[in-house]
Amino acid sequence: MTHPEVTALLARGHALGADPRNTNYAGGNASAKATAVDPVTGTDVELLWVKGSGGDLGTLSESGLAVLRLDRLRALTQVYPGVEREDEMVAAFDFCLHGKGGAAPSIDTAMHGLVDAPHVDHLHPDAGIALATAAGGAALVRECFGGRVAWVPWRRPGFQLGLDIAAIHRENPDAIGVILGGHGITAWGKDSAECQAHSLEIIRRAQQFIEDRGRPEPFGAVRPEWTPLPEAERHARAAELAPLLRGLASTSSRTDTGRFQVGHFTDTPEVLDFLSRDRLPALAALGTSCPDHFLRTKIRPLVLTDPAAATAEFAAYREDYRAYYTRHATPDSPPMRGADPAIVLVPGVGMFSYGPDKQTARVAAEFYVNAINVMRGAEALSGYQPIPEAEKFRIEYWDLEEAKLRRRPAPKPLAGRVALVTGAASGIGKATAARLAAEGACVVVSDVDGERAAATAAEIGGPDIAAAVVADVTDSASVGAAFAKACLAFGGVDLVVSNAGLSISKPLTETTDADWDIQHRVMARGSFLVARAAARTMTRQGLGGDIVYIASKNGVFAGPNNIAYGAAKADQAHQVRLLAAELGEHGIRVNGINPDGVVRGSGIFAGGWGAQRAAVYGVPETELGSYYAQRTLLKAEVLPEHVAAAVYVLTAGELSRTTGVHIPVDSGVTAAFLR
Repeated sequence: MTHPEVTALLARGHALGADPRNTNYAGGNASAKATAVDPVTGTDVELLWVKGSGGDLGTLSESGLAVLRLDRLRALTQVYPGVEREDEMVAAFDFCLHGKGGAAPSIDTAMHGLVDAPHVDHLHPDAGIALATAAGGAALVRECFGGRVAWVPWRRPGFQLGLDIAAIHRENPDAIGVILGGHGITAWGKDSAECQAHSLEIIRRAQQFIEDRGRPEPFGAVRPEWTPLPEAERHARAAELAPLLRGLASTSSRTDTGRFQVGHFTDTPEVLDFLSRDRLPALAALGTSCPDHFLRTKIRPLVLTDPAAATAEFAAYREDYRAYYTRHATPDSPPMRGADPAIVLVPGVGMFSYGPDKQTARVAAEFYVNAINVMRGAEALSGYQPIPEAEKFRIEYWDLEEAKLRRRPAPKPLAGRVALVTGAASGIGKATAARLAAEGACVVVSDVDGERAAATAAEIGGPDIAAAVVADVTDSASVGAAFAKACLAFGGVDLVVSNAGLSISKPLTETTDADWDIQHRVMARGSFLVARAAARTMTRQGLGGDIVYIASKNGVFAGPNNIAYGAAKADQAHQVRLLAAELGEHGIRVNGINPDGVVRGSGIFAGGWGAQRAAVYGVPETELGSYYAQRTLLKAEVLPEHVAAAVYVLTAGELSRTTGVHIPVDSGVTAAFLR
């Protein structure tokens, strides 16, 4: 049974975490103290429940709490070896856990346990960090709050910071919390409701203080050449830039991990305003301050005022980052991680952010928006003064942060890849999109049926996993728009599955011009248009890529009453060979898959093709799948997931030296053996 104080703690965390003005994703933590019965002794024991390492306050569950015995945690003050060795105390938290202990304790556990208040919040609100990073912050806090909120000079999170805040709480009985220099806020209360009220009071009063006292135009005047482009032009420009920037932003990660970065684009009003202002270069160069910010955004962004110079600017950024590492690294420092920027600011266009997956890229953007708000508030009050660069390095390359990275699960085989699948709302396309997403890829679900495409994307996993686009593969403008939307959604495309198709089964003498034309438009012309758009995107990225054609055994097997479909599939089959020969120099592999008739789950068969083929072979339509299976060597029906598995095998990396081939997925149709 959940303890009542834990129930209150979770409700408070959800309420505070739901509002980005209070704290950002996975930022901050909250705790509660109460007595519970020790199941071993049957006596009361005082416990601390606190959000564990890596959790998110707004979605916190009981399993995300670390549970510790307070007597043991507070006894650590007797063995504390001093600030130079305070990192050793994190391992000591494990000896304070109660029962199975719940989630792993975070570095902020000491703050919550040592402050003698039943409930404690530690948050990263924009207004609070603005005060925390403003020049003369201590005096501003006194002016804003009087003695109700105290100032704590910057100190790296850890045991000593917990001791410092505990001392302030003891010595200032009227205080409701503190502003942590360069970092955030901590508040407390006698119960959960009071703690939440105190947190909100600090945040709201800080925001009102900035509004009342702050000067206008803290970012300077608008530079006319950086004025935001109109929306349609801005998005077109962003879609054009996205593959280039994604390729450049994946340079060192590709070397370090062999995996690409996924992109996210943001052009909200506060971002566009910041990017249009005269002080943009100077403020961006100062970097972010709150550890939660720069751990996700790197210490500073790349400001790209001239996209034509992108390659040189990225190279210069990497050199600067390596120099930063060299300036501060010690023999005990972890190896340097990727040197590419996580945030790229393009005046007039917007912000591009990057991470190993879409969620990480999106959250990086959210944190940089927080940083913009912080800079605005600090500049309005006095001047923005983030923590020193050396302190940022100590946190970015902290052994405890490195341990967090090591605890992450191994990436899935297609992590960092962005796939676009045509005809993905049903059948083979839907199964393929789902398999690629399950293996770690971000997937663009493309189909002529927008509602079904959206439903498929939602079923696969939502906007951080899959995005839906409406595309008619017979129309070059529609195909181009689909790729542009893919680039805006995920930064680019490097895996394309050309699957859209249809079929009409008729004897030669009954096949009309329209029958021939529509099948060739969708499959032969459609595959060509998709491949052309894919090649343009992939060559701009410079990351190589995969193009997979879902062809058919009918491209090599001559069946009856099938002239238009078989000819269109044969056209696709040769496109694979032609494109493999042409695109190999760019590292783009082009392969095909030749399925037998896939009846179950197929939009083509459900649309009339099944009835037509059943009539050709003289079997009931309900038995068509079994009929196809019985004519194969394996006597097994081919399903959409079997074709999806072949796409995965071709693209997951084990066949990295394979291009220009067709893989049969037909259970063994001897007449379709490749020669």
